[in-house]
Amino acid sequence: MWLKAIDHIQVTSTPDLEDAMRFFYGQVLGLSELPKPVALKAVAGAWYQLGNTQVHIATEPEIYNAETRRHIGFQVEDLEAFRQHLQSLAVEIIPDRQPIEGCDRFYLRDPGGNRLEILTYHF
Repeated sequence: MWLKAIDHIQVTSTPDLEDAMRFFYGQVLGLSELPKPVALKAVAGAWYQLGNTQVHIATEPEIYNAETRRHIGFQVEDLEAFRQHLQSLAVEIIPDRQPIEGCDRFYLRDPGGNRLEILTYHF
């Protein structure tokens, strides 16, 4: 097999939403921000670490994120506690419309419109 892991995932927003995106990924989701490589320090955006995977935020002049189903799936230990945390910060929860056996989940959109799936498994 050629591939061994996912190194990083990149999400996008417009430049005017950069501060909101940094707050969302750093404070709302609680991801640890990483220093970007020296060659990219002058480029907008931020990098975050979760386990062995990084989430990179980039900016683009125009985005169409709110129109797509592509997403990142984040697994949590306690789905209801995390839902309450998000609701306390006025994050809109999008209910699961296609339940999967053994999995509870919901969706949300970050400030740039990127879709996020929040899930927990139970067997």
